[in-house]
Amino acid sequence: MNDASITKSASQATRLDAIGGRFDPWLLGIACTLASLGMVMVGSASIGIADNLEVGPFYFLTKHAVFLAGGVALAVWLMRTELKTIEQHSQWMLLACFVLLLLVFVPGIGKSVNGAKRWLNLGISSFQAVEAVKLIYIVWMASYLKRYSEEVTATWSAMLKPLGVAIALVALLLMQPDFGSSSLVLAITAGMLVLGGVNMPRMFGPVLVGLPVLAAIAIAEPYRMRRITSFTDPFKDPFGDGYQLANALMAIGRGEWTGVGLGASVQKLSYLPEAHTDFILAVIGEELGFIGICLVIALYAGLVGRALWLGLKCVEMRRHFAGYCAFGIALWIGMQSFVSIGVNLGLLPTKGLTLPLISSGGSSVMMTCAAVGLLLRVTYELDRAQRQVARLRGEAQQPSVGVPATTNPLPAAAVPAAARTSDAARGTSRLRQRIEPILGRTA
Repeated sequence: MNDASITKSASQATRLDAIGGRFDPWLLGIACTLASLGMVMVGSASIGIADNLEVGPFYFLTKHAVFLAGGVALAVWLMRTELKTIEQHSQWMLLACFVLLLLVFVPGIGKSVNGAKRWLNLGISSFQAVEAVKLIYIVWMASYLKRYSEEVTATWSAMLKPLGVAIALVALLLMQPDFGSSSLVLAITAGMLVLGGVNMPRMFGPVLVGLPVLAAIAIAEPYRMRRITSFTDPFKDPFGDGYQLANALMAIGRGEWTGVGLGASVQKLSYLPEAHTDFILAVIGEELGFIGICLVIALYAGLVGRALWLGLKCVEMRRHFAGYCAFGIALWIGMQSFVSIGVNLGLLPTKGLTLPLISSGGSSVMMTCAAVGLLLRVTYELDRAQRQVARLRGEAQQPSVGVPATTNPLPAAAVPAAARTSDAARGTSRLRQRIEPILGRTA
């Protein structure tokens, strides 16, 4: 390669590096809308609880705002971090998952609340380790699926390895105990394997074995069994096992179509437990009515659908790590919001999962914001890659300055068809070689 070619290639690379991307406005708008709605509803739902605890009417709202600000800071940091930098450290993230889940059992570091060892004592506040594990595990899974994409579709061992890792994480979660997060981790693993191209008949075996095991674990504890039976008829024991769901259904029924008005909920006044966390959708239903619940569902559907679409676009452009990260985050937010909404509406047994970006809960708010930040980084790099491809294609279609448009003096009709096909193939090959370094599997 002569000096002129080297100079031209360097200048072309410089021009491509100068091309920036754009964050997806739809994704950003939906996330901001959900977070804003969460601020309003946490403030409304927590006033009665804060008053009973004599900590000031805006105690929980202030706390929620502080954690939300911390989550926004994490999101901005991830939005400014190259995905290749995150991918370089992805193999250490699996170790981080196990370390975080083991720290909750260390005296002085782990903190027990209501008999559950799920929190880390950070001095000024507590942090629920599993919330960070969800995001870190998704990043590791995305890296694994990229590195072993062909093996996952062809061999048993490559498929069973992430399932084994998930089972090990679930074992630690069940020791806390946290059955809801355990089920979520297994569901995310299975979903990412399916979207990663795993052979579907091979998945049937682990699924057929895993579902009965999960059912046995669920009914092994008496309190879980009572939750399962009480949700079928919560009003059979409205002051016992069915108390939470009965009050949630009364709140939603009272809201009717348009709600009783913002701040006018009665159930949040110490009747409905966890009104600002697990059962915040019931307060939304009472104050904003059926329309408010439909708005929340539509926002989550838009967020998850957009994330899945972006993941598909990334995979089509061979940006597999970015695509699998988008798929994992979409599965996480989609399934967690589905379970939370189902619990509030009496469609699923009572389970303590927060409504992402809306419910009060510092750990959940911070890590969901971080996940959205990572998702926005995916959109930025996808848009940047699309612009770079458009630039390369535009340059490939334009003849160089001072060079004739064709070097063949014969008219097109006089050129044999085989020769024309060969020239087109060589041109396509040269264009692919120029695009591949940017959109290859190592990008």
